[in-house]
Amino acid sequence: MSRERYEMVVGLEVHVQLKTRTKAFCGCSADFGAPPNVNTCPVCLALPGALPVLNGHAVELATRAALGLGCKIDPVSIFARKNYFYPDLPKGYQISQFDQPLATGGSVVIGKDGQGNDIRVRITRLHMEEDAGKSIHDRYPGVTAIDLNRSGVPLIEIVSEPDIRTASDAGAYLRTLKQILQYLDVSDVSMEEGSLRVDANISVRPPGQNKLGTKTEVKNMNSFSGVEKALESEFARQCALIDAGGKVEQQTLLWDGARETVRPSRSKEGSHDYRYFPEPDLLPLTLDHKWIHETRAHLPELPDARKKRLVEEHGISALADYFEAVARASRDGKAAYNWVMGEVMVAVRSSDKDFDNFKVRPADLAQLLNLVRDGTISHTAAKRVFARMVETGHQAAQVAADEGLLQVGDESAIATWVDEVLAEHPEEAKRYLSGEKKLQGVLVGFVMKKSKGRADPKRVNQLLSGRGG
Repeated sequence: MSRERYEMVVGLEVHVQLKTRTKAFCGCSADFGAPPNVNTCPVCLALPGALPVLNGHAVELATRAALGLGCKIDPVSIFARKNYFYPDLPKGYQISQFDQPLATGGSVVIGKDGQGNDIRVRITRLHMEEDAGKSIHDRYPGVTAIDLNRSGVPLIEIVSEPDIRTASDAGAYLRTLKQILQYLDVSDVSMEEGSLRVDANISVRPPGQNKLGTKTEVKNMNSFSGVEKALESEFARQCALIDAGGKVEQQTLLWDGARETVRPSRSKEGSHDYRYFPEPDLLPLTLDHKWIHETRAHLPELPDARKKRLVEEHGISALADYFEAVARASRDGKAAYNWVMGEVMVAVRSSDKDFDNFKVRPADLAQLLNLVRDGTISHTAAKRVFARMVETGHQAAQVAADEGLLQVGDESAIATWVDEVLAEHPEEAKRYLSGEKKLQGVLVGFVMKKSKGRADPKRVNQLLSGRGG
């Protein structure tokens, strides 16, 4: 089988959970991690007589996402019922959008080709919908459990054109899309928590042919590298099947990460199978042109624009490359920008070195940012760690350990510091324990000073609260 005889053609459907406090059409919590079936009500359980009410914040976040991706907002969009049966779908249909979505068009630039031109993946549509519940097949022998906490959580679905030609380009598209959504602050985009999920449509054809081949849809991919592996596996399967004289059947496949292979799930439905019709319990979603314009005006600076500005303002592409590498490795563009434009720029200028010879590599700075984000070291300690990294070139975790700056979350150690502070400041302790709650912040400060910034502030607050303040 010669894979060179075929071209991979991929379009991705990305489901993104919006960062709202409550669900799309009711007041239930949308938080992740609650006990099964706690965050439910008559609306998301589809009890008779319960009617949906649209979450305005979800509309705002969906619009921000669409504008940030360069989409055209339709001032009037229609919610529709997508009908299908599954045990974790209580209503027997999903509220989504069909022929009149929130937004169309747009694109994501994922890199440069050999001639220096942008590699651009076009976006077909971005629409709003609600999530289904979750079926759990592997917890109880012979029984499927249903958790409806996720039922009704607000999503956007971002559908790309079939512009992707390699598995690595698919990964680049997803990583770039995730970074943009993070900058827009519309989602946590955590694949681990299910707030970003990917379905891949893939077909093959001879290079140069315009007609698309029969596509399959691959689901159940829980990482970007998993998406890349699944695409490579399905591409190889389709190529071998055609080489052997067979035909690709349109179907839905599941990716088995343990065996690194795809397996059939069901025949692939077409839109007619879902019997879409307008949702009778929701009015058309009408957006004011002025509000759309104001929403666009308040969008944050996005990664590409920021990189171009850094190059123009500072005249060196190395700075932009350094920042981009830190942002990608740390998965936190805002923190990366603040550190690069603050501590890093000061350190580079004062050392009279360029970025090629700067001792703190992007991966090392990203590790430092992750230590702060995970609560392993404090923000104050991070600056001391960075200074030592500039001097030694050592990694952040090593420096933090060597300097004794790892944040302590152990309750017994923190309790000792709290007891010592209360004993050293008897007047403040007496007033606090008598109910003067405003002193808690003062006492937390004393504990942090005594621990040299190593105590976890959250645990300090918890222990002080438990002492009767």
